[in-house]
Amino acid sequence: MEWILEESWREKLKGEEDKRYYKELVEKLREEYKNRTCYPPEDKIFNAFNLCPFDKVKVVIMGQDPYFNPGQAMGLSFSVPDKAPLPPSLRTLYNALGMSLDGSDKLSGDLTRWAEQGVLLLNTTLTVHKNKPDSHRKYKWWRFTDAVIRALDADREHIVFMLWGRIAQRKERLIHVDDKRHKVLKAIHPSPLAVRRRGEWDGREHFTHCNEYLEENGIVPVDWMSVSGRAAR
Repeated sequence: MEWILEESWREKLKGEEDKRYYKELVEKLREEYKNRTCYPPEDKIFNAFNLCPFDKVKVVIMGQDPYFNPGQAMGLSFSVPDKAPLPPSLRTLYNALGMSLDGSDKLSGDLTRWAEQGVLLLNTTLTVHKNKPDSHRKYKWWRFTDAVIRALDADREHIVFMLWGRIAQRKERLIHVDDKRHKVLKAIHPSPLAVRRRGEWDGREHFTHCNEYLEENGIVPVDWMSVSGRAAR
C-alpha cells in the first residue's frame, strides 16, 4: 500500500508516521484493504489533503467517517462522485444553500470545487469497511486528524471550522478561538435522523456566517454554489 500525501501536509505531519498508533493503523489497513472491501479507494484516502494544501486551507468541514456504500466515498467529507445519487446528508447541505433539488439526479454531489477553493473536507476517520459505518474508528484515525487540527490551529490564522455532529465537535478542544484566531461553527449532523429529532438543521446559516468571517479578515469567500458537474441553479 502506498498512500500519497501532498507535500505541504507531509511536512506538517511528518512526526505522525513515526508514532506507534500510525504504524499500527497502516498495518491494520493493509490487511483490511487486501482481504475486505473498504472505502474510499486507496488512492483517495488522502484526497482531501491533496486537493487542499496546508497553506490554502480557509475552511474545515468536519464529518464523521466515509460513506460505506459502493460508489460513494471519494476521500472528501459529504462528497460523492459526479454521477452518484445525492446522499441524504448532502441533500440537507444543498437545501441549506437554497439549491434546487428538483431533478437532483442532474445535480452533482462532487464537492471537489469546494476543496479547490480552500475547503478541507475532512472526516474524523478516513476509511471504513463496506456496509459497516464507524468500523475503522478503532484504528485510531482520530489521533491523526487531531494532529491535522492542531497543525492548522498552531500555524494558520482565521480558519473557519464547521463541526457538525457530536464526533466532529470533539475537535473543538484543539482550536483556539478566545483570541479570535479562528472561528468555530457547531451544529447537529446533517443526517435526516438528527434533523428529524431537531425539527430542522441548525447549521443552515453556517455558509453565510463563514463567508462573512472570511471577508472581515480579508480572505476571499467560498463560492458554495460551485459544485462539480452541472452548476446548481
